[in-house]
Amino acid sequence: MSLFNLGEKAYVMLADGRIFEGYSFGAKGTSFGEIVFATGMTGYEETLTDPSYYGQIVTQTFPLIGNYGVNDTDYESKTSVVSGYIVREWCNSPSNFRSEGDIDSFLKKHNIIAIHSIDTRCLTRIIREHGVMNGVITTENIYEKKDEFLKKINEFKIVDAVKSVTVKQKEKFTAENPKYEVVLFDFGYKFNIRRELIKRGCNVTVVPAETSPEEIKELNPDGIMLSNGPGDPAENVTVIENLKKINELKIPTFGICLGHQLMALANGAKTEKLKYGHRGANQPVDDIAHDRTFVTSQNHGYAVVSSSVNPEVGEVSHKNANDQTCEGVRYKNFPCFTVQFHPEACGGPHDTAYLFDEFIEMIKKNKEDK
Repeated sequence: MSLFNLGEKAYVMLADGRIFEGYSFGAKGTSFGEIVFATGMTGYEETLTDPSYYGQIVTQTFPLIGNYGVNDTDYESKTSVVSGYIVREWCNSPSNFRSEGDIDSFLKKHNIIAIHSIDTRCLTRIIREHGVMNGVITTENIYEKKDEFLKKINEFKIVDAVKSVTVKQKEKFTAENPKYEVVLFDFGYKFNIRRELIKRGCNVTVVPAETSPEEIKELNPDGIMLSNGPGDPAENVTVIENLKKINELKIPTFGICLGHQLMALANGAKTEKLKYGHRGANQPVDDIAHDRTFVTSQNHGYAVVSSSVNPEVGEVSHKNANDQTCEGVRYKNFPCFTVQFHPEACGGPHDTAYLFDEFIEMIKKNKEDK
């Protein structure tokens, strides 16, 4: 953004009363949310359209955002559900052969309030030291409404996250040469999960989050995919109860991110909220079975408690190399494995895309054994 045309004033205020002053782009107004940071050097389109960011004000740690524009081919959902967007420098003159528009127009279209020219490094350090905080992003005069805003910040809580982003009715997507039928539970799924399945010859039926075991049995799928999504996994009581019964059908199942957490809860494990979460495209994960460390893309604020996984039910298959948190579970009594990271990552590393191939092999073997 040109230093000679910074735009209107905008503000970010944290729950502890600290205020960051910057300049507005995107939509105008006021929005409350949970302030988090994402470390990806690329992929801001995917970040903005990832339903897992529902209720969150996203801070990009990479200092320049918007330089390659936007195009709807890269979207991970049909819309954007972030509560606000914070960047160091906004590029309003994108240059890329794939660009179909600019980020400012995208944010205005989806009514996302954004701020640029603030010290994102300082903000990120605060979150790392003190943990995720509620906050407000606004184009109003923050000093005139500070007390009112602080009260609302402290009252803010993300609720009904999955219910707010899931599809209302099932949708069918077909592969060119279909071999298998897969049901994809939409807890806030990223489009690239669907693309990876279709690429491997799967017809995909996307179903609402609270689809019953009876409906799944009637669909008679070869495999089940549990998607990523936003919010506190323990909030999804109906989904967790449904999964307990769906597991009894012994249909090959693969869970990602929130899907990983929900499956763990359905099998008696516990989840916990992390201090500031894992959000970015550079998270190292140890694959215990393969004795290798992979670079992964992640976006989550909760994690499965490793010690709570019953060894008779499943075993921890992956660990985060930084903080040793649980990154995967393989179950013993039914054909299922789940991971905390995103093997379908786009933009991000593709190191763990092999897990989709393992899922297809599991489906293939199950069909042969019938």
